[in-house]
Amino acid sequence: MQFDPQVRALLNAMAQFPPLDFTTITPLAYRAALAAHPAFAPGDAVAQERELSVAGAAGPLPARLYRPHGDGPWPLTVFFHGGGFVTCGIETHHNICRSLANRAGTLVLSVGYRLAPEARFPAAADDACAALRWSAVHAADLGALPDKLAVAGDSAGGNLAAVACQQLRDSVAVRHQLLLYPYLDCADESGSWRTFAQGCFLTEDMLRWYARHYLPEPPDPRHGADVRASPLRQRELAGVAPATIITAEFDPLRDQGEAYGAALQRAGVDSVVRRWPGQIHGFMSMQGLLGAADAALDLAAGALRAAFADVADIADIADVADVTDTGKPA
Repeated sequence: MQFDPQVRALLNAMAQFPPLDFTTITPLAYRAALAAHPAFAPGDAVAQERELSVAGAAGPLPARLYRPHGDGPWPLTVFFHGGGFVTCGIETHHNICRSLANRAGTLVLSVGYRLAPEARFPAAADDACAALRWSAVHAADLGALPDKLAVAGDSAGGNLAAVACQQLRDSVAVRHQLLLYPYLDCADESGSWRTFAQGCFLTEDMLRWYARHYLPEPPDPRHGADVRASPLRQRELAGVAPATIITAEFDPLRDQGEAYGAALQRAGVDSVVRRWPGQIHGFMSMQGLLGAADAALDLAAGALRAAFADVADIADIADVADVTDTGKPA
């Protein structure tokens, strides 16, 4: 596998540490291990960060509002963080949110949804829908333009963004969904899931561990097939928001994101898929270590700017010369 040289150096450095055993590790222990990991670069400077709460499905949820420089009102992008529905939070993804706010000229509202296994499926999906609905109602209160709303997320957060767009397509007007290497099928173990199951940062053991803690007990195949857990399985996609999907070449979840982009296009939904060469899952969080993180964030921000400005093609905004376009359905 021809990893980007910076990715290869990162994987070599990680290999010096004992691997975690995902057959025995608990969510609390894994969260603690992640918290002890050195932080990546903090992302772009923004004008203001404000803590607030939004309405979730079962009560208030913590959130952070990132305001770009300049005078508002601005568009609003609701962001859901990754972490397999089990780990991470607002703080772990502040660099992505800051960079999107600054580069796209948008307010970014990062929402801390309930995590599993303390709150199993469909808690996170329900929270995402409730938070997006709340954001649409309260956009003006936040200093946003009510008619310029987008939703974004990475990995499991991309799942939640896609679910919210599907579930609320008839009630909330969303300009764009920005899905960063999204985890779209909790029951799929095919294609790139198998090809890159080991040695590419995200592993099959980790994915099974996430699904085991997210989906209800006892295991039931119907849970993984539920479109609120696996939005890739949604067959009725007409009317959902246009999408930009960024995938990574050596990511077990690559094929899921690209299949979703093709399915959206077959349903008549504008979607663009960009596969980032040489990269691994989560690379856009790795600012300061991977130059591709900044380049991909530029493209992502350009997609949001284009959507808010009613530009039909993100290529009119973002330089995509070094990125593989996989956005055409087979």
